Amino acid sequence: MAIKKSELYSSLWASCDALRGGMDASRYKDYVLALLFVKYVSDKYTNVPDAPIEIPQGGGFQAMVALKHQKDIGDKMNTIIGELATANDLKGVFDAADFNDDDQLGKGKEMVDTLTDLIAIFENPALDFSKNRAEGDDILGDAFEYLISHFATESGKSKGQFYTPSEVSRIIAKVLGIKNATNTTTFYDPTCGSGSLLLKAIDEANGKGTIHGQEKDVSTAALARMNMILHGQTFSEIHRGQSTLSDPYFKDKYGYLDTFDFIVANPPFSLKNWTQGFSPANDIYERFDGIGIPPEKNGDYAFLLHIIKSLKSTGKGACILPHGVLFRGNVEADIRKNMIERGYIKGIIGLPANLFYGTGIPACIIVIDKESADQRQGIFMIDASKGFMKDGNKNRLREQDIHKIVDVFTKQIELPKFSRFVPYSEISDPKNDFNLNIPRYIDSQEIEDVQDIEAHLLGGIPNADIEALNGYWDVYPSLKAELFSATDRTNYSQLKINKDSIKQTIFNHPEFISFSEAMDALFSDWKTHNTDYLKALTIGIKPKQISHTVSEDILATYTDKKLLDKYDVYQHLMNYWHETLQDDCYLIAVDGWKAQPERILVKNKAGKEIDKGWDCDLVPKTLVIDCYFLTEKKAIEVLEAEKETIAAQLTELEEEHSNEDGYFFDVDKVNKANVQKRLKAIDTATLKAANAEEIKVLKTYLKLIDQQADLSKKIKALSIELDNKALNHYSKLTEADIKQLVVDDKWMASIERSVKTEMERISQRLTQRIKELAERYETPLPEQTAEVDSLETKVMAHLANMGFSL
Repeated sequence: MAIKKSELYSSLWASCDALRGGMDASRYKDYVLALLFVKYVSDKYTNVPDAPIEIPQGGGFQAMVALKHQKDIGDKMNTIIGELATANDLKGVFDAADFNDDDQLGKGKEMVDTLTDLIAIFENPALDFSKNRAEGDDILGDAFEYLISHFATESGKSKGQFYTPSEVSRIIAKVLGIKNATNTTTFYDPTCGSGSLLLKAIDEANGKGTIHGQEKDVSTAALARMNMILHGQTFSEIHRGQSTLSDPYFKDKYGYLDTFDFIVANPPFSLKNWTQGFSPANDIYERFDGIGIPPEKNGDYAFLLHIIKSLKSTGKGACILPHGVLFRGNVEADIRKNMIERGYIKGIIGLPANLFYGTGIPACIIVIDKESADQRQGIFMIDASKGFMKDGNKNRLREQDIHKIVDVFTKQIELPKFSRFVPYSEISDPKNDFNLNIPRYIDSQEIEDVQDIEAHLLGGIPNADIEALNGYWDVYPSLKAELFSATDRTNYSQLKINKDSIKQTIFNHPEFISFSEAMDALFSDWKTHNTDYLKALTIGIKPKQISHTVSEDILATYTDKKLLDKYDVYQHLMNYWHETLQDDCYLIAVDGWKAQPERILVKNKAGKEIDKGWDCDLVPKTLVIDCYFLTEKKAIEVLEAEKETIAAQLTELEEEHSNEDGYFFDVDKVNKANVQKRLKAIDTATLKAANAEEIKVLKTYLKLIDQQADLSKKIKALSIELDNKALNHYSKLTEADIKQLVVDDKWMASIERSVKTEMERISQRLTQRIKELAERYETPLPEQTAEVDSLETKVMAHLANMGFSL
């Protein structure tokens, strides 16, 4: 059976838990990623003729499995990894971790148990990487990136800089404008880190082209090499060990810098020692000639100028840099002016703060395009600083943020407070003097909610605030008259209805109902043709292509629809894609439309497997029950409701009689045994009369307990019976039945519920704003003053009656 993408991720992260202990994330990543690499190449290339990776005889992951519980497991794992690295000229790539290090892994039995558990996680049959890959979708490579991102998160400020968040990498790959790539197209990253930028770029080129990267840090370069292989880029060229600025590796036969079609980079921000190892004033590669030498203690522009020099005359690049490069003065101002005048900068995308590992400062993407430099008339700018979500202690771009940035940049769309094309005449104007700070050109500040002094003094709702809701009045033109009426003052209106009736008035208005119905019909149209498309999925599909098709269609469906932001609707779909639909598509890609129920076994703390029943990933048990056994389900729900009622009665009885004078006060713990014991003690011929009321309460409690137990037995029996009926029904499901359950009842029903919440959110926003304005101005200052005076008079009179005088 195919593995779900989310399960692969969680399984791999579980391997980290096995090692975590007191080990730093920057260390245990070496162990986990090395084992992941060995498992992948072993599954993929063992006994495969002419494979790009050679698996030594008697080596690979299966040899590690045989080592479980052996005393010398760590030493022999090192041997297996070393032989695999030597056979493939990969020394220093994935063999950095010492599996026999008792300082990191513990001594004796502790090490044996830790490594045995680690191997067992990867031994899971579901993690058979030779089978679990949908063609064209790098599920394992994505998992590797997932792990790297988590390691970056946990590695802290000083050690997480090797990874560029995948969301940013995706933006860079798409704004480069990669078209008609061939096998000779070249991609280069001068500070490649773990290689994520390069991989996203070549993915945008449909895998065509050659990869070239240089990384100064040896261990990070090893990460990049592994990342390439796990993404199927076996022949990529990653050079490690030297600084790109002082000793660039990629040169032609004459010693000049190699030039490339596309360059991506996320260099270290504001590097202070960038001149180490060479003299910029005498740079043999002429990277700074005619433009300027960056300041000695800040290397931001040094990397950018290296990129420009390394681009072909038609080349395009994108570089992530701190916002300071846009506005810092002195020599950097001269460099910026020279670059602008040469037309190198095509665009600037301002990103939210706190996206990157290792720094919280905001950054931007500088997009370089040499091909059209001499014809360029300005720079396209985007302020995307406001669009993100919180993710732990970092910010993260959402799917809608990524798509909006890419759409706006590639189509050069000008949007208020978000994007505009800024002509050179404006940039070079003395008031700006080639300063590229985005707020100079795009005012992204939210409109201030101004308090109206006259309205606070005299009452009424300012018409300006009402007209600010004109997006709603365009859709509901007569609704405004239903809500507001004029006052005797020209610029003010008043609410015609009670403020508690605002929501009801809006939701019952014919124009609101008509618009809601139109939006329902819009979604219904999208659902109809995408249902047909999804039901036609077969083995071998490419899940990422499925995602692209349905998501682009929903964007097209909701384009230019009033009140609704198409990117908000798109986000609802993409949320469901990541939560459920993605995993289901991977299952279909490998197994087709098969409903295969499986037992759910969970290990407890003692390592014993606990049977949690059964379920089916593609066709969950709840779907089958809701469709075919709803009567039985509702019968159980009736009993469960009765049981909850009894539970509430027991709680009420217990609370009523647990105080100092209560009948349960002296009972150690209120349960059936203790209550029976108490009842036996007082329900005698001599004590019965004196304790009649207590006996009645105790018997009531015991009766409820028995009723509760009886209901529990009935519920359990009916649940087992229902469970078996549902399980037996799976074998009767036809492919058409499965498609109905999955596409209509599972996917589309969930997406529709989610999209409808967007319409509800928009409606609630109108309701809340009108109520806010009504409450803000409902009591003018003179009335408030009079009310305060009245209350003060009453208080003073009350104090006087009490004998106090002020």
